[in-house]
Amino acid sequence: MGKGDPNKPKGKMSSYAYFVQTCREEHKKKHPDTAVNFSEFSKKCSERWRTMSAKEKGKFEELAKNDKSRYEREMKNYIPPKGEKGGKKKKDPNAPKRPPSAFFLFCSEHRPKIKGDNPGISIGDVAKKLGEMWAKQSAKDKVPFEQKAAKLKEKYNKVKGGLVPRAGEGGWCGGAAPSPF
Repeated sequence: MGKGDPNKPKGKMSSYAYFVQTCREEHKKKHPDTAVNFSEFSKKCSERWRTMSAKEKGKFEELAKNDKSRYEREMKNYIPPKGEKGGKKKKDPNAPKRPPSAFFLFCSEHRPKIKGDNPGISIGDVAKKLGEMWAKQSAKDKVPFEQKAAKLKEKYNKVKGGLVPRAGEGGWCGGAAPSPF
């Protein structure tokens, strides 16, 4: 988990998070040697929180309020490191579209038949059937799809190879036409 700035203020906790933290501490005191089943523990905490009165929740809401003001105070003084912008790289709309895999070519060929044979079938069930069909295919039956996928990939690499990423903008140069795939 080496990501992130170690100097960034710790996030603020909700009243429920403080409640769960208290529950965990109570559980550790009562059962120091017992491993905690997380889903069971979460359900019990959730149920307990739901049945608590507003007065009982007040203590945790006060802790959360104090933590929120601490967080806001620390964030005012926090200066993020320069040059580090989070997030994914933006996808260039002019870049060629990646070619489909052999499996996707198989799916596009067989999907209409499955839909025709099973009107009203859900998208998930169609995908499941296609996956099962692909798994049952022999290596020999997969060859035409794999060859077509290889040709498309080669074509893609040629088109992409002729393009040069633009400095700074992350765009593509070289007359990128719409995808040939």
